[in-house]
Amino acid sequence: MSGSIPLAFFSHGAVIGHRPIRLPVGLLPAARPIGAPAKGSFRRHSNVPRHAEHVVYSEPVTPAKEVSSFEPCVWGNFFINYDPKPLQRSEDWMMEKADKLKLDVRILFEMHNDSAKRMHLVDAVQRLGIDHLFQEEINNAISDIKGSEFTSSSLHEVALHFRLLREHGIWVSPDVFKKFKGEDGRFINTIPDEPRALLSLYNAAHLLIHDEPELEEAMSFARDHLESMRAGGSIKAPLDNQINRALHLPLSRTCKRVEMLHYMLEYGQEEGHIVVLLDLAKLEFNLMQHVLLKELKAFSQWWKDLYGYIELSYARDRAVESYLWSYALFYEESLTVTRMILAKIIGFIILMDDTYDAHATIEECRKLNEAIQRWDESAISLLPEYMEKFYRALLNDFKEIEAQVETSDKYRVAYMKTEFQKLSTYYLQEFEWCHQNYKPSFKERVALSTLSIGVPVLCVTATVGRGDAVTKESFELATGRASAVIACAKIMRFTNDIAAFKSGRKNEGDATNTVECYMNEHKVKSKVALAMIESMIESEWRTLNQVRCDYHQQFPVVQRVINLAISVLFFYDEKKDAYTFSKHLQEIVGSLFEQCVGSAKYIIPVTDNRSPQSRCKGAGAT
Repeated sequence: MSGSIPLAFFSHGAVIGHRPIRLPVGLLPAARPIGAPAKGSFRRHSNVPRHAEHVVYSEPVTPAKEVSSFEPCVWGNFFINYDPKPLQRSEDWMMEKADKLKLDVRILFEMHNDSAKRMHLVDAVQRLGIDHLFQEEINNAISDIKGSEFTSSSLHEVALHFRLLREHGIWVSPDVFKKFKGEDGRFINTIPDEPRALLSLYNAAHLLIHDEPELEEAMSFARDHLESMRAGGSIKAPLDNQINRALHLPLSRTCKRVEMLHYMLEYGQEEGHIVVLLDLAKLEFNLMQHVLLKELKAFSQWWKDLYGYIELSYARDRAVESYLWSYALFYEESLTVTRMILAKIIGFIILMDDTYDAHATIEECRKLNEAIQRWDESAISLLPEYMEKFYRALLNDFKEIEAQVETSDKYRVAYMKTEFQKLSTYYLQEFEWCHQNYKPSFKERVALSTLSIGVPVLCVTATVGRGDAVTKESFELATGRASAVIACAKIMRFTNDIAAFKSGRKNEGDATNTVECYMNEHKVKSKVALAMIESMIESEWRTLNQVRCDYHQQFPVVQRVINLAISVLFFYDEKKDAYTFSKHLQEIVGSLFEQCVGSAKYIIPVTDNRSPQSRCKGAGAT
């Protein structure tokens, strides 16, 4: 996460709306809590010692009496008990106003005929977080922008044109930037005096693919000059904040919902901003927030009952964090079912991960894996007593999910189960290496840990509950070991391991991570190993950028995989593991779920009887 959101931006007295929400079947717990499969590994080692090897099942350690070395949940029952302030306006009023604003924005798409205006409109809509409301209009605009001749002499506009098309999976040649270079092949001298143009170039260049040295040069050129400008303190708001964020994380790697919070603060300060866009963004945020609060309340209750039922008190208690991770991938209102399933999956992976990684003996791990491979209640007899409830909940929740989705979607749950079984096998293999004191090569370590990070499970789960919105080809892309899935997995693995290594948190018996493997194998210091692995991460981002263009027809699914990679940077940043150490998330969670945005004065009054066309005129097209 780059930067922080000033809490003065939010006001409990602001206008809030809510929409009717139908919670997925089985979300609220039955008499016995039911679990769900798991998503990504998100592995973090604790200081909990494993049971001694001589412990037998007839004398099990009672987990309920153990104290986890992980930090306790920082939220408690806050979201279970949380009730937003009373609405200042009725739900019907809020919905009616949102519909009027949507009509105004659709008219804007029709009114903006030239490419430059369309580009600025698409960019603003995306960064304000309302793009899911206008997907058809955006797709049509991108198609028109691609097909029209674009001859702008503005570096800012050329870079924006390049970024928008590549973001949407349309390849554009880096040659478009040649016009801004001199005969010596270097960027002309006047460009360093244009911070807005440099920022656009910097963000655009990060969509480079393999073997594009001219974009690497552009990225370095822009970064150097932006850092120099930042040090000089001569850039005014809001551009200075946008530059600071980009130098930390370029726009293409920033979590959309975090960027949305920042940009709603900044957009109104930009010259020529379009008022109706900002009004709709704020209203939509408040409307959607009530949907999310109901989901988070129900999910938190489900998790509390599950966590209390299975009594694995050594495991991380992370309901809000699991929901937040799912929300980062699926923030649209229509994707409630997938969002909830994914959050459950993450929770179950954490339970299984912490069992393998921080608690069970090698024999117990083997038994757990055997039971998961059998996937039948008869396998309960294999398990030590403290694992039985976890196993029952796991099986039951898969049954719930299968019953919950449409008939045409049920086969995807079977794929999800298979990937979960594979993940258990990967966890066991890592433990076997530790148990045998085996020192894998760097190549071996990467091959296994790329799979044990859980991305394959996550990608399959991301297709569940979405019906025909995911085509057969898209499903095959998400469920195979395609380049997109592997690239995302490597980004997650390497980023996770760098954070773990820099934090210095390592326990006796923990698996050697990729940073340590590289140091040991190549006999180099940590600085060299970290630099090499960071370069590998950059290579995987180039692969993901290539996948955008190669699989343009499956772009919606590819974008979810990319969103997963982006979410990794949100939770893991240098020494930070925000999933495990939730204090890093308190401010952003408050901004997204607890607070509300804007105030009544930003909403166009009901008494405004002008036609949509006249309301949009003079709105200040960027």
